[in-house]
Amino acid sequence: MTESGGGEPDDGSAEVLDRPLPEGVRRRVVQIVSDGFGGLTVSELPPALRQYARFTPSRRAKFAGNAMAAALESDALFRQRIAEHLREDQAELAGALDSGSPPPAADPLDVAAAAYVLRPAGWVKLVAAAGEEAQRADAERADEEARAELDRLRVELDEARHHTRAETERLRTDLDAARREAESLHRKLRAALSDVKRGEAALRKAHGEIDAVRTETHVQRSAADSETRRLKSRLGEAEAALEASRRAAREGRSVEDMRVRLLLDTLLESAQGLRRELALPPVSVRPAETVEAVEPGRMTPKDIAARALSEHDPAILDQLLALPQAHLVVDGYNVTKTGYPQMPLEKQRLRLLGQLSLLAAQTGAEITCVFDGAELAAPVLLAPPRGVRVLFSKPKVTADELIRQLVRAEPPGRPVIVASTDREVADGVAKAGARPVASVMLLKRLSRG
Repeated sequence: MTESGGGEPDDGSAEVLDRPLPEGVRRRVVQIVSDGFGGLTVSELPPALRQYARFTPSRRAKFAGNAMAAALESDALFRQRIAEHLREDQAELAGALDSGSPPPAADPLDVAAAAYVLRPAGWVKLVAAAGEEAQRADAERADEEARAELDRLRVELDEARHHTRAETERLRTDLDAARREAESLHRKLRAALSDVKRGEAALRKAHGEIDAVRTETHVQRSAADSETRRLKSRLGEAEAALEASRRAAREGRSVEDMRVRLLLDTLLESAQGLRRELALPPVSVRPAETVEAVEPGRMTPKDIAARALSEHDPAILDQLLALPQAHLVVDGYNVTKTGYPQMPLEKQRLRLLGQLSLLAAQTGAEITCVFDGAELAAPVLLAPPRGVRVLFSKPKVTADELIRQLVRAEPPGRPVIVASTDREVADGVAKAGARPVASVMLLKRLSRG
């Protein structure tokens, strides 16, 4: 039943809703008011709603919803006019509500909204029932969503478990391979140590034999020197006798000349026989050469030891880069975080690439610098410096794996040098035929300019 114009209601309008209007019902009520709004003149509208008279129904529902709901609740005459418009627009529903038997197939929210506007007897129950129905529908929908989410999470959990098992199996396989490789390296190391010990023993034996030969040679040289001095003495005597015979010859003493000549021949033949018996080699060493000293332009053992290159001497890198067609592959972040870790990543990259460009210009070697793409929050806008190739690893690919791919791509026999302190990288590229060097060595070479 409806209210009379300006009068007090005689039935359901006296009922009071003891709870907030359900949100779904409120939206339908605002829509009913917005639809009936346009059939009223400006003077028939409450003052608070007259500014929305020219709005379309959708804009009125959007911008004047609260104001229309408040006016409908507080202004009985305005509610009566909206109710009349609703009766004209939905006569069947309004009649069913007046008779107290709403259509069973009607939407509960539409029934509750119409009952709230028309205020028939028992309208509060209809509104409350619509709210409970909406809550049940929301609860069922939430329950369905929760079940769907639970099913999805179960599927994800199964996938995660499968992935974990596969990853565990892969890691176990890698571990077994690493163990086998370590055992192989241990065997090779033991064999190498055994070879070193045998070599040291052979070296000690050779030194002993050399010392014995030197002692024997010294003794033989001393004996030869003594015999040489004796022969020289006899030769001096022979020369003196020869000179006397010459004088005698000049004086006509021919017999004495023959005697002297015979003595000289005897001495010469004795000296030649002694030389053949001793098997003396031609004199190639002079006495002064037996005295140990350092001659000009020659290095002492201490000088030679001082010239040995240390493990991280950048001269080693210069020698490697001087090889024909040398290719230097740099583990970018490994080098920068070893040399200047306190700098931001962007400045680390720029500093390293600038130094590598200078090194490329100095040596003429091919240089490739590899960075880990996982360290990046976004793609890097970078103009590679002259002479340096800059690469970032793809998603799910580490810089270490990219370095190994670069080494494997090179033809066998080409000099490839990899600068990285990562032991796993060094071992991997060494197996592929590359020469690993420490990041410290490269940093020392770059700092030298």
